[in-house]
Amino acid sequence: MPKKTFEQAAANGIHLIAQVKANQPTLHDTVASLSDSETPLDSAHTVDKKRHSRDELRLVEVFAPGNHLTGTEWADHVGAVIRVTRDVLTRSAATGLWRPTSETAYFVSEIVLPAAVCAQAIRQHWGIENRSHYVRDVTFAEDASRIRCNPGIFARLRSFAANILRANNVRNVADARWRIAFGGIDAILNLQVM
Repeated sequence: MPKKTFEQAAANGIHLIAQVKANQPTLHDTVASLSDSETPLDSAHTVDKKRHSRDELRLVEVFAPGNHLTGTEWADHVGAVIRVTRDVLTRSAATGLWRPTSETAYFVSEIVLPAAVCAQAIRQHWGIENRSHYVRDVTFAEDASRIRCNPGIFARLRSFAANILRANNVRNVADARWRIAFGGIDAILNLQVM
């Protein structure tokens, strides 16, 4: 996440929430230590039960950066630090046992928002990731593509195909592609039956 992205967003009146990853070690370490030492301005709990054999409890906390970013290139761009702690129980279908995992992710925003709003925005981002990128990567095998000349054209065609299927209320894109391949035009006309 380059600083320039925040500058362009601010110039256009757009507010960002961006994840801070380990490939930015200075900023990542600063926001991690800040969230460990300061009291949050606001916090919110969210729970997802039994979704894809997972129970997930999330704690979203919003912190003011205070003086922690003073003297850094981010001082003018970060108005809030957001820490998301996820505790996940994943059920193994083979054994029936639940495996616990825990992870913490850090985000920054140029404005302070309520924790519930931050939680909703971050979850909606994953909805986009799952509905678009995952389908293109897995169902349309985009990552395995060997197209090197104008790959953007084929990426748009994959998105176009996925949008046509979604416009026809298809929930399982892989199954719909299989039915179309073997059923021809009749399968396309009967997509709403699936």
